[in-house]
Amino acid sequence: MHKVVQFNTISEYNTFNNNPTLHPLISVIDFSKANERSWEGEKIVKIYYGFYCIFLKDIKCGDLRYGCNYYDYQEGTLVFVAPGQVMEIETDGKVYQPKGYALVFHPDLLHGTSLLKNNTEHTFFSYKVNEALHLSEKERQIVLDSFSKIEYELQLGVDKHSKKLIASNIALFLNYCDRFYDRQFITRENVNRGILEKFETLLNTYFSSDKPTSIGFPSVAYCADELHLSANYFGDLIKKETGKSAQEYIQNKIITLAKNRILEDHLSVNEIAYELGFKYPQHFSRFFRQRVGATPNEYRNSN
Repeated sequence: MHKVVQFNTISEYNTFNNNPTLHPLISVIDFSKANERSWEGEKIVKIYYGFYCIFLKDIKCGDLRYGCNYYDYQEGTLVFVAPGQVMEIETDGKVYQPKGYALVFHPDLLHGTSLLKNNTEHTFFSYKVNEALHLSEKERQIVLDSFSKIEYELQLGVDKHSKKLIASNIALFLNYCDRFYDRQFITRENVNRGILEKFETLLNTYFSSDKPTSIGFPSVAYCADELHLSANYFGDLIKKETGKSAQEYIQNKIITLAKNRILEDHLSVNEIAYELGFKYPQHFSRFFRQRVGATPNEYRNSN
């Protein structure tokens, strides 16, 4: 049996971790204040969060999982959880003292702030388990400073400036996380190496099979899943590597294949359209003309 723990409110999570509730919609958690824990008799504990969580743990205290995979998780790693996600902890049942920090905030905090609109830009809240953010010591200190500024505002109590200042500090912190992830895409080449090559191989294999005629051309989500990545992380990685979105990369691949097949005189435009996964030939012709500037037949005749 798996133990399931649900936290729907900030105050519930504060109480669980023995931290005061200074604001009903946001808290900076100091895990060292929590009581010692033991999930005695449980091998896996599932935890549901009804709010945003950013964890910075100082020690490893159980193996974190999301879905079927493990977090690439160690000291100095930030883990992001969006509302409605379920985390799993594999535990040996031993007593341990939690340490580290977390910034937790409810979606209701974002209403009426620019953070609500801009938060959709921070795609790392939808990254998978092996895509956590690994921090340098300097970056870790920036995270702690950001948490400290938010906690300072909470200690002052609520006034007419509180919401704007708190939201601004969260936005600044998340913007730093964007920068840190950009750095990680470059410095963790051993993790990301070969993804682009695997993507190209995946597309070649896909279009040489009967999948296009049976299920259409591949989506970004399909390709990400085949490469064991989240769609957001995969899309961000391809964008950093090529300057194009994953969708644009797939479309460019379709155009390259279409050009090659159009020049094979034994194939009709309709046959090419179906082979590439288009349900209707006219959709293929429109797609080709938008990107090449000529219809398939015009391209064939001019070459």
